Amino acid sequence: MVTQHFNSALSAPAVSAAYPMAKPGYGKRSAPGQHPRTRDDFALLPTRERYVAGFVDHLPDGAAMSIKQLAKQLPLYGQQAISTALNALSVAGHLRRVRCAVGAGDETRWAFRTFWSRTARDNEWWTTYLATEAAARTAAPAERPAASVPPAPAPAAVPQQRTAPEAQGATPAPEAPAPATTPTARTAPPAARPAALSPAYLALAELGRKDIRLALSADDCAALEEQAAEWLARGVTADYLIAALTAGLPAQVDCPPRFVRRRLTDKIPPELPDGPASPSTPAPRLLMECTDCGRPGQPEALPDGLCRPCRATHSAGGRPSPDPTEIAAVKAHMANLRDLLKAP
Repeated sequence: MVTQHFNSALSAPAVSAAYPMAKPGYGKRSAPGQHPRTRDDFALLPTRERYVAGFVDHLPDGAAMSIKQLAKQLPLYGQQAISTALNALSVAGHLRRVRCAVGAGDETRWAFRTFWSRTARDNEWWTTYLATEAAARTAAPAERPAASVPPAPAPAAVPQQRTAPEAQGATPAPEAPAPATTPTARTAPPAARPAALSPAYLALAELGRKDIRLALSADDCAALEEQAAEWLARGVTADYLIAALTAGLPAQVDCPPRFVRRRLTDKIPPELPDGPASPSTPAPRLLMECTDCGRPGQPEALPDGLCRPCRATHSAGGRPSPDPTEIAAVKAHMANLRDLLKAP
Protein backbone atom coordinates (compact mmCIF):
# COMPACT_ATOMS: atom_id res chain seq x y z
CA MET A 1 0.00 0.00 0.00
CA VAL A 2 1.32 3.42 -0.95
CA THR A 3 1.49 5.98 1.81
CA GLN A 4 1.32 9.66 0.99
CA HIS A 5 4.27 11.71 2.20
CA PHE A 6 3.21 15.14 3.42
CA ASN A 7 6.75 16.38 4.05
CA SER A 8 7.87 19.19 1.80
CA ALA A 9 9.98 17.88 -1.05
CA LEU A 10 12.96 19.63 -2.51
CA SER A 11 12.25 21.34 -5.77
CA ALA A 12 14.01 19.67 -8.68
CA PRO A 13 16.72 21.79 -10.30
CA ALA A 14 15.96 23.39 -13.61
CA VAL A 15 17.09 21.50 -16.66
CA SER A 16 20.19 23.09 -18.12
CA ALA A 17 20.07 24.17 -21.72
CA ALA A 18 23.33 22.26 -22.23
CA TYR A 19 21.96 18.97 -20.89
CA PRO A 20 23.46 16.25 -23.10
CA MET A 21 21.25 14.43 -25.56
CA ALA A 22 21.65 10.72 -26.14
CA LYS A 23 22.89 9.22 -29.38
CA PRO A 24 20.26 8.22 -31.96
CA GLY A 25 18.57 5.10 -30.64
CA TYR A 26 19.00 5.96 -26.96
CA GLY A 27 17.51 8.30 -24.37
CA LYS A 28 14.13 9.28 -22.99
CA ARG A 29 10.78 8.68 -24.71
CA SER A 30 7.48 9.99 -23.36
CA ALA A 31 4.56 7.57 -23.13
CA PRO A 32 1.21 8.73 -24.56
CA GLY A 33 -1.90 9.73 -22.67
CA GLN A 34 -0.26 11.56 -19.77
CA HIS A 35 -2.14 14.01 -17.59
CA PRO A 36 -1.15 17.69 -17.76
CA ARG A 37 1.72 18.73 -15.52
CA THR A 38 0.62 20.03 -12.08
CA ARG A 39 2.27 20.94 -8.80
CA ASP A 40 0.92 17.79 -7.14
CA ASP A 41 2.71 15.40 -9.47
CA PHE A 42 4.55 12.59 -7.67
CA ALA A 43 2.95 13.57 -4.34
CA LEU A 44 2.79 9.92 -3.25
CA LEU A 45 6.53 9.41 -3.63
CA PRO A 46 9.23 9.91 -0.99
CA THR A 47 11.38 13.02 -1.07
CA ARG A 48 14.29 11.58 -3.03
CA GLU A 49 12.11 9.86 -5.63
CA ARG A 50 9.97 12.98 -6.02
CA TYR A 51 13.12 15.04 -6.57
CA VAL A 52 14.45 12.71 -9.26
CA ALA A 53 11.04 12.29 -10.92
CA GLY A 54 10.50 16.04 -11.16
CA PHE A 55 13.83 16.43 -12.92
CA VAL A 56 13.31 13.54 -15.34
CA ASP A 57 9.79 14.74 -16.16
CA HIS A 58 11.15 18.06 -17.46
CA LEU A 59 13.80 16.44 -19.68
CA PRO A 60 13.08 16.57 -23.44
CA ASP A 61 12.66 13.44 -25.48
CA GLY A 62 16.01 12.00 -26.51
CA ALA A 63 17.83 13.23 -23.40
CA ALA A 64 20.46 11.00 -21.84
CA MET A 65 19.00 8.81 -19.09
CA SER A 66 22.08 7.03 -17.76
CA ILE A 67 22.58 6.93 -14.02
CA LYS A 68 25.98 8.58 -14.35
CA GLN A 69 24.58 11.49 -16.34
CA LEU A 70 21.66 12.03 -13.97
CA ALA A 71 24.01 11.99 -10.97
CA LYS A 72 26.07 14.78 -12.56
CA GLN A 73 22.99 16.98 -12.81
CA LEU A 74 21.56 16.14 -9.36
CA PRO A 75 24.26 17.08 -6.86
CA LEU A 76 22.28 16.01 -3.78
CA TYR A 77 22.52 12.29 -4.61
CA GLY A 78 25.18 9.96 -5.89
CA GLN A 79 24.94 7.24 -8.50
CA GLN A 80 23.82 4.57 -6.03
CA ALA A 81 21.01 6.78 -4.74
CA ILE A 82 19.91 7.66 -8.27
CA SER A 83 19.84 3.95 -9.19
CA THR A 84 17.69 3.16 -6.17
CA ALA A 85 15.36 6.05 -6.97
CA LEU A 86 14.91 4.85 -10.56
CA ASN A 87 14.05 1.39 -9.27
CA ALA A 88 11.39 2.91 -7.04
CA LEU A 89 10.02 4.96 -9.94
CA SER A 90 9.83 1.79 -12.03
CA VAL A 91 7.87 0.02 -9.30
CA ALA A 92 5.59 3.06 -8.98
CA GLY A 93 4.77 2.75 -12.71
CA HIS A 94 6.53 5.86 -14.05
CA LEU A 95 9.27 4.38 -16.24
CA ARG A 96 10.32 1.30 -18.18
CA ARG A 97 13.63 0.59 -19.89
CA VAL A 98 13.40 -1.23 -23.25
CA ARG A 99 15.58 -2.31 -26.15
CA CYS A 100 14.71 -3.17 -29.75
CA ALA A 101 16.70 -4.39 -32.74
CA VAL A 102 16.99 -1.91 -35.60
CA GLY A 103 18.61 -2.24 -38.99
CA ALA A 104 18.87 -5.23 -41.29
CA GLY A 105 21.44 -7.86 -42.15
CA ASP A 106 24.90 -7.31 -40.71
CA GLU A 107 24.04 -3.77 -39.62
CA THR A 108 21.56 -4.79 -36.90
CA ARG A 109 22.12 -3.07 -33.57
CA TRP A 110 20.23 -2.56 -30.34
CA ALA A 111 18.43 0.70 -29.62
CA PHE A 112 17.89 1.49 -25.94
CA ARG A 113 15.10 3.74 -24.70
CA THR A 114 13.63 4.74 -21.37
CA PHE A 115 9.89 5.24 -21.57
CA TRP A 116 8.65 7.81 -19.08
CA SER A 117 5.10 8.50 -17.93
CA ARG A 118 4.19 11.33 -15.59
CA THR A 119 0.99 9.43 -14.88
CA ALA A 120 1.65 6.23 -12.94
CA ARG A 121 0.69 3.11 -14.95
CA ASP A 122 0.17 -0.45 -13.79
CA ASN A 123 1.90 -3.53 -15.22
CA GLU A 124 -1.04 -4.39 -17.49
CA TRP A 125 -0.94 -0.96 -19.13
CA TRP A 126 2.81 -1.12 -19.74
CA THR A 127 2.61 -4.67 -21.14
CA THR A 128 -0.20 -3.70 -23.53
CA TYR A 129 1.50 -0.51 -24.67
CA LEU A 130 4.93 -2.04 -25.23
CA ALA A 131 3.34 -4.79 -27.33
CA THR A 132 1.82 -2.29 -29.75
CA GLU A 133 3.39 -1.22 -33.02
CA ALA A 134 3.37 2.43 -31.94
CA ALA A 135 5.75 1.73 -29.07
CA ALA A 136 8.13 -0.17 -31.35
CA ARG A 137 8.10 2.65 -33.91
CA THR A 138 8.76 5.15 -31.12
CA ALA A 139 11.65 3.14 -29.73
CA ALA A 140 13.30 2.71 -33.11
CA PRO A 141 15.60 5.64 -33.97
CA ALA A 142 14.37 7.90 -36.73
CA GLU A 143 16.33 7.77 -39.94
CA ARG A 144 18.49 10.74 -40.51
CA PRO A 145 17.31 12.84 -43.39
CA ALA A 146 19.53 12.70 -46.42
CA ALA A 147 21.83 15.64 -46.72
CA SER A 148 20.51 18.01 -49.31
CA VAL A 149 22.91 18.64 -52.14
CA PRO A 150 23.48 22.37 -52.53
CA PRO A 151 22.62 23.63 -55.98
CA ALA A 152 25.56 24.24 -58.24
CA PRO A 153 26.41 27.92 -58.47
CA ALA A 154 25.39 29.53 -61.70
CA PRO A 155 28.34 30.37 -63.91
CA ALA A 156 29.34 33.97 -63.74
CA ALA A 157 28.34 35.97 -66.76
CA VAL A 158 31.40 37.06 -68.71
CA PRO A 159 30.91 40.26 -70.68
CA GLN A 160 31.64 40.03 -74.35
CA GLN A 161 35.11 41.25 -75.12
CA ARG A 162 35.56 43.84 -77.78
CA THR A 163 38.72 44.35 -79.73
CA ALA A 164 39.82 47.84 -80.47
CA PRO A 165 39.99 48.69 -84.19
CA GLU A 166 43.50 48.67 -85.54
CA ALA A 167 43.06 51.90 -87.36
CA GLN A 168 40.35 54.39 -87.96
CA GLY A 169 38.80 54.06 -91.36
CA ALA A 170 40.35 50.66 -92.02
CA THR A 171 38.49 48.81 -94.70
CA PRO A 172 37.32 45.30 -93.82
CA ALA A 173 39.18 42.45 -95.44
CA PRO A 174 37.37 40.85 -98.36
CA GLU A 175 35.75 37.52 -97.58
CA ALA A 176 37.31 34.45 -99.08
CA PRO A 177 35.24 32.97 -101.87
CA ALA A 178 33.33 29.85 -100.97
CA PRO A 179 34.70 26.70 -102.56
CA ALA A 180 32.73 25.50 -105.50
CA THR A 181 30.76 22.37 -104.86
CA THR A 182 30.33 19.78 -107.52
CA PRO A 183 26.73 18.79 -108.21
CA THR A 184 27.52 15.09 -107.83
CA ALA A 185 28.96 15.36 -104.29
CA ARG A 186 26.21 14.89 -101.71
CA THR A 187 26.56 14.49 -97.97
CA ALA A 188 25.11 11.24 -96.68
CA PRO A 189 22.34 11.65 -94.04
CA PRO A 190 23.40 10.70 -90.47
CA ALA A 191 22.71 7.10 -89.67
CA ALA A 192 19.72 6.68 -87.36
CA ARG A 193 20.66 5.37 -83.92
CA PRO A 194 19.10 1.99 -83.14
CA ALA A 195 16.27 2.07 -80.63
CA ALA A 196 16.97 0.70 -77.16
CA LEU A 197 16.43 -3.03 -77.02
CA SER A 198 13.71 -4.28 -74.69
CA PRO A 199 14.43 -6.67 -71.78
CA ALA A 200 12.43 -9.37 -73.55
CA TYR A 201 14.58 -9.07 -76.68
CA LEU A 202 17.78 -9.18 -74.63
CA ALA A 203 16.59 -12.27 -72.75
CA LEU A 204 15.90 -14.08 -76.04
CA ALA A 205 19.28 -13.05 -77.40
CA GLU A 206 20.91 -14.47 -74.27
CA LEU A 207 19.50 -17.96 -74.88
CA GLY A 208 22.18 -18.86 -77.42
CA ARG A 209 24.91 -17.90 -74.97
CA LYS A 210 23.39 -20.04 -72.24
CA ASP A 211 22.87 -23.03 -74.54
CA ILE A 212 23.98 -23.20 -78.19
CA ARG A 213 21.00 -25.41 -79.03
CA LEU A 214 18.70 -22.36 -78.61
CA ALA A 215 20.71 -19.87 -80.66
CA LEU A 216 18.30 -17.36 -82.25
CA SER A 217 18.86 -14.85 -85.00
CA ALA A 218 17.95 -11.19 -84.76
CA ASP A 219 14.78 -11.78 -86.76
CA ASP A 220 13.82 -14.68 -84.50
CA CYS A 221 14.26 -12.52 -81.38
CA ALA A 222 12.13 -9.77 -82.89
CA ALA A 223 9.38 -12.25 -83.82
CA LEU A 224 9.29 -13.81 -80.34
CA GLU A 225 9.76 -10.54 -78.43
CA GLU A 226 6.02 -9.99 -77.86
CA GLN A 227 5.53 -13.42 -76.28
CA ALA A 228 8.57 -12.99 -74.03
CA ALA A 229 7.37 -9.53 -72.98
CA GLU A 230 4.11 -11.10 -71.80
CA TRP A 231 6.13 -13.28 -69.42
CA LEU A 232 7.89 -10.25 -67.97
CA ALA A 233 4.55 -8.43 -67.64
CA ARG A 234 3.37 -11.19 -65.30
CA GLY A 235 6.09 -10.39 -62.78
CA VAL A 236 8.88 -12.82 -63.67
CA THR A 237 12.46 -11.71 -64.20
CA ALA A 238 14.65 -12.15 -67.25
CA ASP A 239 16.73 -14.76 -65.40
CA TYR A 240 13.57 -16.75 -64.63
CA LEU A 241 12.55 -16.57 -68.31
CA ILE A 242 15.93 -17.83 -69.51
CA ALA A 243 15.99 -20.64 -66.94
CA ALA A 244 12.49 -21.78 -67.89
CA LEU A 245 13.32 -21.89 -71.61
CA THR A 246 16.66 -23.69 -71.24
CA ALA A 247 15.62 -26.28 -68.63
CA GLY A 248 15.33 -29.92 -69.74
CA LEU A 249 16.36 -29.47 -73.36
CA PRO A 250 16.40 -32.51 -75.64
CA ALA A 251 19.68 -33.79 -77.03
CA GLN A 252 19.06 -32.02 -80.33
CA VAL A 253 16.85 -29.05 -81.24
CA ASP A 254 16.10 -29.02 -84.95
CA CYS A 255 14.37 -25.63 -85.10
CA PRO A 256 15.25 -23.31 -82.18
CA PRO A 257 12.67 -20.57 -83.06
CA ARG A 258 9.79 -23.01 -83.23
CA PHE A 259 10.96 -24.80 -80.05
CA VAL A 260 11.21 -21.48 -78.11
CA ARG A 261 7.81 -20.35 -79.40
CA ARG A 262 6.22 -23.57 -78.19
CA ARG A 263 7.79 -23.23 -74.73
CA LEU A 264 6.75 -19.59 -74.46
CA THR A 265 3.18 -20.71 -75.09
CA ASP A 266 3.09 -23.86 -72.94
CA LYS A 267 5.09 -22.62 -69.91
CA ILE A 268 3.72 -19.11 -69.51
CA PRO A 269 3.44 -18.34 -65.77
CA PRO A 270 0.07 -17.58 -64.15
CA GLU A 271 -1.11 -14.06 -63.55
CA LEU A 272 -0.79 -12.89 -59.97
CA PRO A 273 -3.54 -10.80 -58.35
CA ASP A 274 -2.89 -7.13 -57.94
CA GLY A 275 -1.57 -6.27 -54.49
CA PRO A 276 1.23 -4.51 -52.69
CA ALA A 277 4.61 -5.13 -54.24
CA SER A 278 6.19 -5.93 -50.90
CA PRO A 279 4.59 -6.25 -47.48
CA SER A 280 5.43 -3.54 -45.01
CA THR A 281 8.16 -4.40 -42.56
CA PRO A 282 6.57 -5.32 -39.22
CA ALA A 283 7.63 -3.36 -36.22
CA PRO A 284 10.16 -5.24 -34.08
CA ARG A 285 8.89 -6.47 -30.73
CA LEU A 286 10.39 -4.67 -27.78
CA LEU A 287 12.38 -6.34 -25.05
CA MET A 288 12.05 -4.79 -21.63
CA GLU A 289 15.11 -4.46 -19.42
CA CYS A 290 15.31 -4.75 -15.68
CA THR A 291 15.67 -1.21 -14.38
CA ASP A 292 18.22 -2.35 -11.80
CA CYS A 293 20.48 -4.94 -13.47
CA GLY A 294 19.55 -4.52 -17.17
CA ARG A 295 18.53 -8.15 -17.72
CA PRO A 296 16.33 -8.34 -20.88
CA GLY A 297 12.99 -10.10 -21.03
CA GLN A 298 9.41 -9.86 -22.22
CA PRO A 299 7.25 -7.17 -20.53
CA GLU A 300 5.02 -9.78 -18.89
CA ALA A 301 8.08 -11.46 -17.37
CA LEU A 302 9.31 -8.26 -15.68
CA PRO A 303 6.50 -6.90 -13.50
CA ASP A 304 7.27 -3.46 -12.07
CA GLY A 305 10.16 -3.32 -14.55
CA LEU A 306 12.32 -5.56 -12.33
CA CYS A 307 13.51 -9.13 -12.68
CA ARG A 308 12.77 -11.65 -9.96
CA PRO A 309 16.04 -11.29 -7.96
CA CYS A 310 15.96 -7.48 -8.10
CA ARG A 311 12.26 -7.41 -7.21
CA ALA A 312 12.93 -9.63 -4.19
CA THR A 313 15.71 -7.31 -3.08
CA HIS A 314 13.53 -4.24 -3.55
CA SER A 315 10.60 -5.83 -1.69
CA ALA A 316 12.88 -6.63 1.25
CA GLY A 317 13.74 -2.97 1.57
CA GLY A 318 17.11 -3.08 -0.15
CA ARG A 319 20.24 -4.97 0.69
CA PRO A 320 20.48 -5.78 4.40
CA SER A 321 22.92 -3.59 6.29
CA PRO A 322 25.83 -5.42 7.94
CA ASP A 323 25.81 -6.12 11.65
CA PRO A 324 27.83 -3.55 13.66
CA THR A 325 29.69 -6.39 15.41
CA GLU A 326 30.76 -7.73 12.04
CA ILE A 327 32.04 -4.28 11.06
CA ALA A 328 34.09 -4.08 14.26
CA ALA A 329 35.49 -7.57 13.67
CA VAL A 330 36.57 -6.69 10.15
CA LYS A 331 38.26 -3.51 11.34
CA ALA A 332 40.12 -5.41 14.06
CA HIS A 333 41.24 -8.03 11.56
CA MET A 334 42.57 -5.37 9.16
CA ALA A 335 44.41 -3.62 12.01
CA ASN A 336 46.04 -6.91 12.95
CA LEU A 337 47.19 -7.43 9.37
CA ARG A 338 48.75 -3.97 9.26
CA ASP A 339 50.65 -4.70 12.47
CA LEU A 340 51.98 -7.92 11.01
CA LEU A 341 53.20 -6.09 7.90
CA LYS A 342 55.03 -3.53 10.04
CA ALA A 343 56.82 -6.19 12.06
CA PRO A 344 60.48 -6.79 11.05
